[in-house]
Amino acid sequence: MSHCELEEVTKHIDDKISFVKRLLELRAVAKDPDKRTFLVKIEQDVNAINGLLDRFERYVAQQRDLLKHLKELDEFFQEDVQNAQHLKENIPPHMPRREQPTAPSEQLAASSRPADVQAAPQEQEPPRKPSRALIKEMEFITVQEFDSIPQYMKGRVTYDQLNAAVKSINVAVTGKYKILHQPVKSLTNASRKLHQRFKDQETKDTKGQFFVVEEDLRDLAQLKVDKRFAGMLNMLRHCQRLKELRGGGLIRYVLL
Repeated sequence: MSHCELEEVTKHIDDKISFVKRLLELRAVAKDPDKRTFLVKIEQDVNAINGLLDRFERYVAQQRDLLKHLKELDEFFQEDVQNAQHLKENIPPHMPRREQPTAPSEQLAASSRPADVQAAPQEQEPPRKPSRALIKEMEFITVQEFDSIPQYMKGRVTYDQLNAAVKSINVAVTGKYKILHQPVKSLTNASRKLHQRFKDQETKDTKGQFFVVEEDLRDLAQLKVDKRFAGMLNMLRHCQRLKELRGGGLIRYVLL
């Protein structure tokens, strides 16, 4: 047995002897009725302290679990912040934008009008003409739809390029039907020629539908209708965004 081990054994025996002596002293004290009352009170206090320590340990364990949960939530939150920042920095160019609010000057002018002007009786207002039909626009392609297009049909066309083509087609459709919806007398000479050209393109099959032809795409949206763009039109037809109607030497791209 080494010197260190001998010292540990000696200390252990001494502690046991001291503990036995203390018990004998307490036993002798317990025989005294006056001192026994104090020992009982001390025992009650010790038991109360032990109960408080148990409750404190349970509370610490609960707080430790709560801290762990909060750290996990913080990690999830940081991940959401990074994803949101990535989305903010990579907004698709075709994403619809929020309409601009009314300018403060216009709001101030409206609020400064006399009450009798703002709340004019309805019968005094001139009858309004019914608004013309809204112009239909092609919906943008979703990521899922783009992924569903066969690779041989997509070629090297990207998701953003295809939706840029959708935006250009909508520009042509909007420009065309704005002219068609205006009274002929209010148009300029150039617009009247376009109006007549658009009318000549129509057939009984296109009645009530919105369509453009290649010439409309070139003139109204400055699109180059080449082989690559023809491939995009096939992709849009695959995604049920348009269909073709042929006749009279024209290919009409009808919005669905």
